[in-house]
Amino acid sequence: MILNEIERFEAELRESPDDFRKQYDLALCYLQHERNSQALELLDRMLDNGRRDAQAYYARAVAYLSMNNYRKAGCDFLRTIALDPDFLEAYKHLGFIQLTLGREEAALKTLKNALEKDPAHSGLYCVLGDVYLDIGEPDKAKDAFEKAFELAPEDAEPHCKLAMYYVSKGDMKGLKREYDILRDLDAVMAEQIGTLFFQPL
Repeated sequence: MILNEIERFEAELRESPDDFRKQYDLALCYLQHERNSQALELLDRMLDNGRRDAQAYYARAVAYLSMNNYRKAGCDFLRTIALDPDFLEAYKHLGFIQLTLGREEAALKTLKNALEKDPAHSGLYCVLGDVYLDIGEPDKAKDAFEKAFELAPEDAEPHCKLAMYYVSKGDMKGLKREYDILRDLDAVMAEQIGTLFFQPL
């Protein structure tokens, strides 16, 4: 099934090798199936032609991120934002990279700028909470995670973040509550939490 999808996009591109949209569709297909090196090679070729396209820079940044090349990913997320200042997922990923590289103040600025554009983006609050945890402000972290939950109660990510917060505070009651919720929303994460904290050795 995976090969059929990839082969279909590759065949379409062979028919029109200079078609930017078909190049982009194939690159996304590679990314979706974790063929990051192939995606990166294609996206490099697309962008080396001088094309300034926010979606292509974003896709290449995701490829770099998947390969743990945080600095190059960060540069491409910045290019994405420069071309499309309302591309909120780029802000979210850039904030994560800045946090990962130990640039907490830059991450706070990035995420707060994005939230000024869209205060209802739950994913931004999830990363913001991570930053607050990292700089030793657990109360602000909890507020951010709870805001993410309020905005997207059916998403697993806010519950995963709240579970992490409760672990950091040693609050097993709160952790158990999130564990029970995650059993329906994210069985893999729930199993990891259960194995570590709630199942007998």
